[in-house]
Amino acid sequence: MKSVRGSTATVLLGLALALGVLQPPATGAPAPAGASAPVDGSRPPAASPRGGDLVTVPPPVAAEFDVRDYGAVGNGSTNDTGAINRAITAANSAGGGTVRFTSGTYESKNTIHMKSHVTLQLDAGATISGNGADTYDPPETNPWDDYQDYGHSHFHNAMIHGDRLTNIGFTGSGTIDGDGALITGNPKSGEADKIISLTRCTNLTLSGITLREGGHFAALINDCDNVVSDRLVMDTAMDRDGWNIISTTDVRITNARLEANDDALAFKSDYALGAKLSNGNVTVTDSHLSAGCCNALMFGSETCGDFTNYRFERITIKGSDKSGLGMVSMDGAKISDVHYKDITMTEVRSPITQKVGTRKRCGNNPGVGSISDITYTNVRASGQSASFSPTLWGESGSGRIRNITFDNTDLTVPGGNGTMATTPPSNQPTGYNPNSIGTRPAYGWYIRNAENVRFTDSEVRFNANDGRPAVIANNSSGIRFDRFTAQRGSTSPADLLFQTVTGYCAANSANTGGGALRVSQTGSTQDCAPTGPAPTRYEAENASWTPGSTVDSNHTGFSGSGFVNTPNTTGAHVEWTVTAAAAGTAGLVIGYANGTTADRPMDISVNGTTIAAGRSFPGTGAWTTWRTVTVPAGLLSGANTVRVTATTANGAPNLDHLDVESPR
Repeated sequence: MKSVRGSTATVLLGLALALGVLQPPATGAPAPAGASAPVDGSRPPAASPRGGDLVTVPPPVAAEFDVRDYGAVGNGSTNDTGAINRAITAANSAGGGTVRFTSGTYESKNTIHMKSHVTLQLDAGATISGNGADTYDPPETNPWDDYQDYGHSHFHNAMIHGDRLTNIGFTGSGTIDGDGALITGNPKSGEADKIISLTRCTNLTLSGITLREGGHFAALINDCDNVVSDRLVMDTAMDRDGWNIISTTDVRITNARLEANDDALAFKSDYALGAKLSNGNVTVTDSHLSAGCCNALMFGSETCGDFTNYRFERITIKGSDKSGLGMVSMDGAKISDVHYKDITMTEVRSPITQKVGTRKRCGNNPGVGSISDITYTNVRASGQSASFSPTLWGESGSGRIRNITFDNTDLTVPGGNGTMATTPPSNQPTGYNPNSIGTRPAYGWYIRNAENVRFTDSEVRFNANDGRPAVIANNSSGIRFDRFTAQRGSTSPADLLFQTVTGYCAANSANTGGGALRVSQTGSTQDCAPTGPAPTRYEAENASWTPGSTVDSNHTGFSGSGFVNTPNTTGAHVEWTVTAAAAGTAGLVIGYANGTTADRPMDISVNGTTIAAGRSFPGTGAWTTWRTVTVPAGLLSGANTVRVTATTANGAPNLDHLDVESPR
């Protein structure tokens, strides 16, 4: 007889029913316990018919269905798909449960069919393995094939497939391995090109397991809602994509490690389900991404429905042969309210790319899309030996890129080009890859058809001397640089070049040698009028600091009467008391100099709460070269304390001042 393991809560529930202190389920409601549906933990307990106190009974653990009890062998050669599907069906029929895989290799020559209220739990040492027998489900027909690639249009041809499901999960610490049997191109009937393929799902958990050798996609989900993922590993660098999240809302991803050849983590919206669907409310934190040939963290290229409200924080990217942070609107989508913070990238061809194109590959005659309200805060990147300059490329009219902010964004690119014409490069408007735009005439930032782009406390450098300007802005408006640093090529005609730009500004900026930036313009107008109230300055010499600190004035360029030189020790600090007229989020701008080549990171706290741990204060090139670091902080109305504390034995940099911008 097949075993169904219940829980201690089931026994307690039975006793409560027998004693009459709980009412049984109403007619038609799912019965509790054992192989039946678990009691809803949010349902209040029934009142005692004897007038006593309410009895709270813990919700039972979901029933467990071991695949070995349904005929699975787990020896790496016997086809266990039938047993797996029987266990899934039993769990679903019982109202929900966990299908468990103990240690072993479960060969799966056929498609596993997921059902609602079922979680697949893979214990340590458990592997579901793909097989090259070509006996997976054939791809379904799709009348909307023409609007996206073949792999995005067909879902049945996968190791694991499900449609219109709710409350499903893949958990544990085991592995689902395509084992070299999955197709990276367009599969023939019987071949699979995905490990996990889910459409129209609600409440999906994908945590703890490893997906290996995923074919075209390790995981592809379309039109899902409420997705939670923690400690997911994807090891598919030998195949293609990691995780494609398409037309999906309410996503939380933490502690992921996704290593792919094609796109590692891609957010898309296509027309595969015959509708233009929304996307958004997504958070990805504390994760590592890498992409061999393509994009590490990407929006697009399929971009039918709009995207809004995305947060990416504490992400490391190592390796990307296209974009580290890529964002394209090719098919009419409006992409807005996307925020990147604390991102570190190495070995990327193009650290940041934004492009609006005119492919329009979507149903219902889409127009031209747009990109707006995007922020980059504390972003570091270094490039490969050959690169595509970081680029913002909009379309004219409604397709312009708008309201983009870069705070403390420092990019190091390969450089190595000579002087070249500064006219706009060629562009394939239907192409989405960084190479769809010709060689940029700026080694750093190339900006075209954009409005209201602001760089603050940011920097661009090269590894090899380059004859191009650091920045070119073309046919744009409201392009502002404040406390911006750029490395100068020995033969470059200018550092910043503005071409037909209305309202440009380069203030408080310098080259890496400390001299003023060379600004050149054609057909452009300058506007450096303040965009808001001037910040309030608090000098470091008027603050409190670690005993043993001194107020020095031997390095020029400081403000006020001097700067604070703290002891070179962990915990050295300076603390200001600042006043805010109203509660809100303010920018804290910390002026410092670090004449060494070593970073001197500091924790930044407000009112005793750390708001930025280990914030980088990199070398400035000389003790007489002063730079700033800006962090956003929530301030209370009235007095607030702001403390910066060294986190290494090198101590703090020399600290000059704290500027507090008006809360907003």
